[in-house]
Amino acid sequence: MSAEELAPINEQDLKDLKQRMKLIADADPNQYQNEFSLRRYLRAFKTTDDAFQAILKTNKWRESYGVAKLNEMDRSHLENKARVLRHRDCIGRPVIYIPAKNHSSSARDIDELTRFIVYILEEACKKCFEEVTDRLCIVFDLAEFSTACMDYQLVQNLIWLLGKHYPERLGVCLIINAPGIFSTVWPAIRMLLDDNTAKKVKFVNSEVDLCQYLIPDILPTDM
Repeated sequence: MSAEELAPINEQDLKDLKQRMKLIADADPNQYQNEFSLRRYLRAFKTTDDAFQAILKTNKWRESYGVAKLNEMDRSHLENKARVLRHRDCIGRPVIYIPAKNHSSSARDIDELTRFIVYILEEACKKCFEEVTDRLCIVFDLAEFSTACMDYQLVQNLIWLLGKHYPERLGVCLIINAPGIFSTVWPAIRMLLDDNTAKKVKFVNSEVDLCQYLIPDILPTDM
């Protein structure tokens, strides 16, 4: 698989955004964003004004949500819900693996599970070699999937998080082992996605196709 093609940004917009953020970060170092982050926000939000406002909102959310302290939460009963894999995909993206069979909308605390997903996103982002790629590969494994596993609220929360607070972090979302019944729930999920995100969702129907993205042996068998 070849390297990612990123949408170009206006370099003058980047310069203007850097200047605005420098003024903010000089007064409050916690507001700092590196150039890779500024580029992601510009790609996602298009204009300097919108990117700047989105960054400030994210920084405020991170503080109020306690993102920096999520590693202190008790995760022992959640570790079968999602995992950041030790290995990367074929172009160096960190991989988040989510086995659908371990999810159910009737047997979870949505706020706690969402905090855990934010923790997983944070851990994956820390693994990015940004000079190579600053995006993530998310794998949804639908082996043993049933409609009882479908947690629409969690999916909606993940889409919201990626769009608002982790913009342009998603490189590809692989749907593997999808049974026929998933076709009955996919239209509702697709309606939640903008066109840019929808293009990153790939239904992978064979091991040969999966090898275009990652080595199948890296996927866990203990979840």
